[in-house]
Amino acid sequence: MKKVFVFIGVCMVAALAGAGAALWVVGNRSADIDDSRPSIERTVERMPVVGSQFTTYQAENYPDLTYAAENAVKAVVNIEATQEIEIGSRSFNPFFEFFGFPQGYGGQGEPQKREQRSGGSGVIISEDGYIVTNNHVVENASKLRVKLNDGRMFDAKIIGRDPATDVALIKVDAAQLPTLAFGSSDALRLGEWVLAIGSPFDLQSTITAGIVSAKSRSLDVIPSEFRIESFIQTDAAVNPGNSGGALVNTRGELVGINTVIKSSTGSYIGYSFAVPESIVRKVVCDLKEYGVVQRALLGITYRYIDQDFIDQLGDDTGIKSVGGAYVASVVDGGAASEAGLRKGDVIVGIDGIKIDTPTAITEQIGKHRPNDKIKISAKRGDSMKHFDVVLRNKAGKTELLTKEDVDVVEVLGGRLVDAGAKLCKMLDIRGGVQVASVKRGGLLDRARVREGFVITHINDKAVRSTTDLATMSDKIRSIDGVYPNGRAASYVIVE
Repeated sequence: MKKVFVFIGVCMVAALAGAGAALWVVGNRSADIDDSRPSIERTVERMPVVGSQFTTYQAENYPDLTYAAENAVKAVVNIEATQEIEIGSRSFNPFFEFFGFPQGYGGQGEPQKREQRSGGSGVIISEDGYIVTNNHVVENASKLRVKLNDGRMFDAKIIGRDPATDVALIKVDAAQLPTLAFGSSDALRLGEWVLAIGSPFDLQSTITAGIVSAKSRSLDVIPSEFRIESFIQTDAAVNPGNSGGALVNTRGELVGINTVIKSSTGSYIGYSFAVPESIVRKVVCDLKEYGVVQRALLGITYRYIDQDFIDQLGDDTGIKSVGGAYVASVVDGGAASEAGLRKGDVIVGIDGIKIDTPTAITEQIGKHRPNDKIKISAKRGDSMKHFDVVLRNKAGKTELLTKEDVDVVEVLGGRLVDAGAKLCKMLDIRGGVQVASVKRGGLLDRARVREGFVITHINDKAVRSTTDLATMSDKIRSIDGVYPNGRAASYVIVE
């Protein structure tokens, strides 16, 4: 570092010396010039002044981030989540394990517990204390503590969580709080300036700026089989602790909830991602009004038509251009089936929104509730068809769900995958869902179900695939299945 400063100093001295010499020469030459002679300055065309090619600065035509920053920061909070972590081991009894009793049943080997704290951010969306944040910020928390921008602190309770979008709603008991109004994530333009506000590394009320780098990004990072990902990508600096914080436009409106960092280190080195306001607003309204997300389903499987699709299936399907979603299958009795869509149709628009990204269908359907009506435009061969579709819930009905209806996948707690044909043949079963991993605190964990277990029945109802789980909403009373070694097991859930 010393060499650098010395080098710069030498350069500056040399430059000043050169400038002085130039002035001395000019000064001396000026004294010898005959005033009657035409000036050289008059006969030589001068170069334009540096910067004269730029237009006049007009403040109203350029972004000023101070208004958005100074106002929005008041409604962004720091969240401290306290979680009880079990340490130590439990003794295992095969008798209790077989019948699905919780680990440590009968008072044997009671585990030790300790508290673990983590931090995140949230956004106040109502004066009476409703705060939106990420599901992963508050998940499994036994206690939540919220610190406002002005230093006040409140205990908070969870109103509802949605693992599929990584959005959660919590509430503090307070009044006349500063709020942040929703903007429009759909109206965001590439290159538009945005602010990220949160508490990275516990540095509360930190504001960073960037631009919208992309929209409708899918990263496959939300740990849910039914995840809805259509992230806003920005280059605003986001770090651990920013999760749940605000993504704000230049008008100081909430356009997203910061959620994911894309880096090789876990800290900011390039891009960050936010759940768009269009999804956040719908999820929050559902959680506030019903206590559960009213998720609408179209009842199809599809594949976005990109160059890979054309290379692999272009000859078989006759599709030669990218864009749109190819309908691979239609669920019998589902919304799409009842409206008349068929396998092989290419969906090109929903309610006038062009399907030009892999996540477009997921995002558009994610804005709706069961029994909502949408218009779908689709190509069938060389003709264009239009369908009026009434969306349905996961049970294939148009009714809204209640808080008593459960999300079976969420309650089970773990990563679940379809059992392959080879495994089903080996176990002599017609189908099933295999437990790929077990999430701490979930029903599978409490029942001591181990990885590899293949679920064949829940509440005596056959489970052939993860699609079957999506149609279930009753409280889980029993789980039946078989392990890869052929040992059958039944787990009775004891509350």
